[in-house]
Amino acid sequence: MIKKLNIKNLEQREIMPGFHGRFINGENITWAFWEIEKGSSIPDHNHIHEQIMHVLSGDFSFTINGVSSIFTKGDSIVIPSNTPHRGTALTDCKIMDVFSPKREEYI
Repeated sequence: MIKKLNIKNLEQREIMPGFHGRFINGENITWAFWEIEKGSSIPDHNHIHEQIMHVLSGDFSFTINGVSSIFTKGDSIVIPSNTPHRGTALTDCKIMDVFSPKREEYI
Protein backbone atom coordinates (compact mmCIF):
# COMPACT_ATOMS: atom_id res chain seq x y z
CA MET A 1 0.00 0.00 0.00
CA ILE A 2 1.20 3.52 -0.80
CA LYS A 3 1.20 6.07 2.02
CA LYS A 4 0.72 9.35 0.15
CA LEU A 5 1.59 12.50 2.11
CA ASN A 6 1.01 16.19 1.40
CA ILE A 7 2.97 18.84 3.29
CA LYS A 8 -0.12 21.07 3.56
CA ASN A 9 -1.89 18.33 5.53
CA LEU A 10 0.87 17.78 8.11
CA GLU A 11 0.61 19.35 11.55
CA GLN A 12 2.76 22.47 11.86
CA ARG A 13 4.67 22.95 15.13
CA GLU A 14 6.65 25.91 16.41
CA ILE A 15 9.90 24.22 17.45
CA MET A 16 11.52 27.48 18.62
CA PRO A 17 10.34 31.09 18.35
CA GLY A 18 9.69 31.92 14.70
CA PHE A 19 10.54 28.42 13.38
CA HIS A 20 7.38 26.59 12.25
CA GLY A 21 8.02 23.05 11.00
CA ARG A 22 6.27 20.16 9.33
CA PHE A 23 8.03 16.79 9.36
CA ILE A 24 8.10 13.50 7.50
CA ASN A 25 10.01 10.70 9.20
CA GLY A 26 11.33 7.48 7.72
CA GLU A 27 13.21 4.74 9.50
CA ASN A 28 16.55 6.56 9.26
CA ILE A 29 15.74 10.03 7.91
CA THR A 30 13.75 13.17 8.73
CA TRP A 31 12.57 15.61 6.07
CA ALA A 32 11.71 19.00 7.59
CA PHE A 33 9.79 21.85 5.95
CA TRP A 34 10.26 25.18 7.74
CA GLU A 35 8.44 28.47 7.56
CA ILE A 36 10.72 30.92 9.37
CA GLU A 37 9.71 34.42 10.40
CA LYS A 38 11.93 37.35 9.46
CA GLY A 39 14.44 38.08 12.25
CA SER A 40 14.20 34.61 13.81
CA SER A 41 17.51 32.95 14.66
CA ILE A 42 18.78 29.54 15.61
CA PRO A 43 21.85 29.81 17.86
CA ASP A 44 25.17 28.11 17.25
CA HIS A 45 24.68 24.37 17.74
CA ASN A 46 25.73 20.97 16.45
CA HIS A 47 24.21 17.50 16.41
CA ILE A 48 25.05 13.95 15.38
CA HIS A 49 22.81 14.25 12.33
CA GLU A 50 24.21 14.89 8.88
CA GLN A 51 22.01 17.64 7.41
CA ILE A 52 21.23 19.06 3.99
CA MET A 53 19.61 22.52 3.94
CA HIS A 54 17.84 23.89 0.86
CA VAL A 55 16.27 27.37 0.63
CA LEU A 56 12.89 27.39 -1.12
CA SER A 57 12.31 31.15 -0.68
CA GLY A 58 13.69 34.13 1.21
CA ASP A 59 17.14 35.20 2.38
CA PHE A 60 18.82 33.24 5.18
CA SER A 61 22.15 34.19 6.76
CA PHE A 62 23.93 30.94 7.58
CA THR A 63 27.19 30.35 9.42
CA ILE A 64 29.06 27.05 9.45
CA ASN A 65 32.39 26.63 11.27
CA GLY A 66 32.52 30.41 11.74
CA VAL A 67 32.15 31.22 8.01
CA SER A 68 28.99 33.14 7.03
CA SER A 69 27.11 33.41 3.75
CA ILE A 70 23.65 34.51 2.62
CA PHE A 71 21.57 31.73 1.14
CA THR A 72 18.73 32.55 -1.27
CA LYS A 73 16.16 30.61 -3.30
CA GLY A 74 17.76 27.49 -4.77
CA ASP A 75 20.86 27.48 -2.55
CA SER A 76 21.79 24.32 -0.63
CA ILE A 77 24.52 23.15 1.73
CA VAL A 78 25.60 19.83 3.22
CA ILE A 79 26.31 20.12 6.95
CA PRO A 80 28.48 17.27 8.26
CA SER A 81 27.70 15.56 11.56
CA ASN A 82 28.80 17.48 14.69
CA THR A 83 29.67 20.66 12.73
CA PRO A 84 28.79 23.96 14.50
CA HIS A 85 26.26 26.06 12.57
CA ARG A 86 23.67 28.81 13.09
CA GLY A 87 21.32 30.96 11.04
CA THR A 88 19.06 34.00 10.90
CA ALA A 89 16.11 34.69 8.59
CA LEU A 90 16.79 38.05 6.90
CA THR A 91 13.31 37.84 5.33
CA ASP A 92 10.43 35.42 5.81
CA CYS A 93 11.89 32.10 4.59
CA LYS A 94 10.84 28.64 3.52
CA ILE A 95 13.59 26.09 4.03
CA MET A 96 13.77 22.35 3.59
CA ASP A 97 16.13 20.23 5.73
CA VAL A 98 17.00 16.56 5.48
CA PHE A 99 18.52 14.85 8.53
CA SER A 100 20.10 11.42 8.95
CA PRO A 101 19.70 9.65 11.26
CA LYS A 102 16.15 10.82 11.90
CA ARG A 103 15.46 13.55 14.46
CA GLU A 104 13.59 11.74 17.24
CA GLU A 105 12.41 15.08 18.70
CA TYR A 106 10.57 15.85 15.42
CA ILE A 107 8.38 12.72 15.51
